[in-house]
Amino acid sequence: MCGIVGILGNEAVAGPLVEALRRLEYRGYDSAGIATVENGSLDRRRAEGKLVKLENCLSEAPLVGHTGIGHTRWATHGAPNEINAHPHVSGDVSVVHNGIIENFRELREDLEKSGMEFSTQTDTEVIAHLIARTLKGGATPEEAVEQSLSKLEGAFALAIIFAGHDDLMIAARKGSPLAIGYGDGEMYVGSDAIALAPFTDTITYLDDGDWAVLKRDGAVIRDRAGRQVERAKVKSVASALMVDKGNHRHFMAKEIHEQPEVLSHTLAHYLDFSEGRVDRSRFDLDLGAIERITISACGTAYYAGLVGKYWLERWARIPVEIDIASEMRYREAPMEKGGMALFVSQSGETADTLATLRYCKEEGQHIASIVNVRESSIARESASVLPTLAGPEIGVASTKAFTCQLAVIACLAIAIGRARGHISEETENELVMALAKVPGHISTILRDESIFEKISHDLSHARDVLYLGRGVSYPIALEGALKLKEISYIHAEGYAAGELKHGPIALIDEDVPIIVVAPDDDLFEKTLSNIQEVVARGGRVTVLTDHDPDRIGADAENIISLPTVHPFATPLVYAVPVQLLAYHTAVFMGTDVDQPRNLAKSVTVE
Repeated sequence: MCGIVGILGNEAVAGPLVEALRRLEYRGYDSAGIATVENGSLDRRRAEGKLVKLENCLSEAPLVGHTGIGHTRWATHGAPNEINAHPHVSGDVSVVHNGIIENFRELREDLEKSGMEFSTQTDTEVIAHLIARTLKGGATPEEAVEQSLSKLEGAFALAIIFAGHDDLMIAARKGSPLAIGYGDGEMYVGSDAIALAPFTDTITYLDDGDWAVLKRDGAVIRDRAGRQVERAKVKSVASALMVDKGNHRHFMAKEIHEQPEVLSHTLAHYLDFSEGRVDRSRFDLDLGAIERITISACGTAYYAGLVGKYWLERWARIPVEIDIASEMRYREAPMEKGGMALFVSQSGETADTLATLRYCKEEGQHIASIVNVRESSIARESASVLPTLAGPEIGVASTKAFTCQLAVIACLAIAIGRARGHISEETENELVMALAKVPGHISTILRDESIFEKISHDLSHARDVLYLGRGVSYPIALEGALKLKEISYIHAEGYAAGELKHGPIALIDEDVPIIVVAPDDDLFEKTLSNIQEVVARGGRVTVLTDHDPDRIGADAENIISLPTVHPFATPLVYAVPVQLLAYHTAVFMGTDVDQPRNLAKSVTVE
C-alpha cells in the first residue's frame, strides 16, 4: 500500500524525505509528494508517476523547511494523478494517509454543507478538511486531531503537520501500520522500519488506535480512549543496505537468488540437522493437543497454506480447513473450541487476514501466525508466532517469503506428526534430511538460467498459459500462474491436472502453452497421462520434473530437468522454476517487474 514518512529535522528535510520514500517503493505506488513547513507556512510538491518526477519538481522549485511529510500513493479513491496525490492541504493542515476512510461520503457531504470546498476525488481530503474546520473553531492542533479521529471509520495511518508549528507532527494509526523513530534532537514517522533505517534504529510501533504528538524532544502517545500510554522502544534490524539490488537487475531477481541462504536460515531455526529432528521448542504450541487446524491467508500466502493442508493431513494426520481470508471473514464459519487457527502473511499487516484472525480469536481458537515481520500487527495479536527469516522482500511478487513460509509449515507438519505419534523417529529423520537438501537443490537450479530464458522468450508471445499439477504440485501450479500474470500481465490459470477433462481441456490448442509441474512422486504416472492428453490435442507442453526425461519422451516440447528431490520437499524446490519462468517472461516483455501495475506489496485495506 501507500508509503508514509515524516521528519522533524534540524535541516532541510526534502531530500531525506524523498530518499525515505524511495525505500518504500516496494509497496507499489502511482504518485508521490512531500509537504514542509517553511517560514510558518505550508508548501508542497507533488507528481504523478515515479519519484524521479517528484525530484524534478523539487529541482525546479526546492523546499527548504525542516519539518515535513512525504507519501507514495496507491490509488483507492480517485485517479492516479497529481491533483489526487498526497499530501493534501486544507487551510493550515497538511495530511498524508494510508488506508481507506469508509464513511468519507457522509463526512464530505457534511463538510460541503459547512462551506468546505473539495478539489480532489480522494477520501483523504475529508481528513484535512475535518481537522482544518475544527482548528477554525478554536481547537489546538492536538484537540482538532483527536476530535477528527473520532469521526473517521475505516483503516488509516496518518501523518499531519501544521502551518505555524515547526516543532509539531501528529501521527495516528487504525488498522494500517505506522512506526515512530527516535533520533538525536530529531523525530521520524514511517510506514515501516525500512523507511527509517538510515535515520535511526530505535523504533516504536504504534498499536491499533494509537495517536502520537511528536516534537523534536520526543513523543507523547495516546490510545484510542485518549489515555497517555507507553509503547516499547525496540532496536530495529532493518538496514538501508538490505534494500540494495546488488548485482541484480531487479529486486525480484535478487530475492529469487537469495532463497538458498534465507531458506538455510529459516530451516536452521526450526531443525536440528545434527540430530535429524525438528526442534519442537521453537513452536510455542502444545503440538500433541492440536485436534484441528484452520488456515487462512491471501494471495501467494494462501497457496503456501494450501500446500500446508496436504502436508499436515498426510504427515500429521490432522484435519485441516483452509480458506481465503477475504471469504472466511464474512461467512462466519462455526469453529469448535480448542482448535488452532493458523495465519500466513509476509507483511503481517494484510487487512483481511488480520480481520479473520480476530474473528477466530473470538471463536476461541488458539491463534498462530507465520509472518516475516515479527513486530507486525498479525504477530502481535497471535498467541504463537512462527517467524520466517526471509529478510525484507522488496519485489511486489513474493518469492523468498513464499518458500520460507513453505519451510516453516513443513517443519510444523513434521513436529505435529511426531508429537501425535503419526511419524516415527526414522521418518522424522528422513523428512528433515529432505528439507536440509533444499537449499542445495535450489542453488543447482539457479546456476544456469539459460533454459528458463529460452522458454520464457516463447512464453512472452503467448496470450494465455495453463499450469497443471497434482497433489502438492497443484498449489505450485496455482502459484506459477499467479506469478506470471502478476508481473507479465499474461492471462494464466492453474488447475489440478485431474480436473483437465472437466472443462479446462477445451482451452487447449497450439497457441496455449502448458506448464506441467511433474515431480517424480507417486502421482507422476497420472500426471504423465494428462501430459499425453494435452499433446494429443496440439498443446505445447513444458514439463518441470526430476523424472527420467526419456520416460516422457517426445510428448513434451520442453523438459526442464530438475535435481532429484524427496517428494516431501518438492513444493519448495519447484517453486523456484515457476518464479524464474515468470521473471524472465516479464523481463522480455519489458514490464515493471518489481512494481507491477495496480499491485501493492502490503494490502492493508479490503
